[in-house]
Amino acid sequence: MADNIELKAKNRDEFGKGAARRVRRESRIPAVLYGHGEAPAHLTLEGHATMMALKNPNALLEIVNEDTGDKQLAIARDVQREPIRRFIEHVDLIIVKRGQKIEVDIPVVVEGEAAPGTLVSVDNQTLTVEADPTQIPESFEISVEGREVGEHVYASEVALPSGVTLVSDPELLVVNVSAELSEEQLEAELETDAVEEGAEAESDEAAAEGEEGSEGDSEASEGDSEQE
Repeated sequence: MADNIELKAKNRDEFGKGAARRVRRESRIPAVLYGHGEAPAHLTLEGHATMMALKNPNALLEIVNEDTGDKQLAIARDVQREPIRRFIEHVDLIIVKRGQKIEVDIPVVVEGEAAPGTLVSVDNQTLTVEADPTQIPESFEISVEGREVGEHVYASEVALPSGVTLVSDPELLVVNVSAELSEEQLEAELETDAVEEGAEAESDEAAAEGEEGSEGDSEASEGDSEQE
């Protein structure tokens, strides 16, 4: 893993949606830093620098508080993004210590080409492992080069760096190599999906009509009661 990335922070003493918007207008990001029994520290981080640092979700960060001079090693535990434009709205940072292992989810990357006529699917996109914060791998590379139909890769078969321990179930299916679908099979699956979607839509419409009818009956009953 690469060396820790330094991020400069400042204390934050205003809260709420309005305060958060003001922070973001200044090209900064609201954040909270907590862990190891310490009181949560409410901060703001440099916007662009944070965005670049968090391209690797498990990046080891050195948070430098410009107001107090304090420094803390941390990783991002939760990153909240705006759903459409995907800019970072808020970051939860957890304090880590060198030499004390933590649990992290590491992405799986498939490499190579399986045998002709096969379809490679990644059944689990990440594996949970325990590692020293300074030794967290960026990803696990799994080669499918030349693999035939029916071959699988389980969590226990993924090569882990020294000092990294698997937390996920060893029998967890990670990669599956199956037969490639023919055009006829693909068309049949699409038709089945379309029929199921149509049935679900009809069911939803019927349920909605039933609810409207119930509401109408209820309103009529209330009207009769008022007239009495």
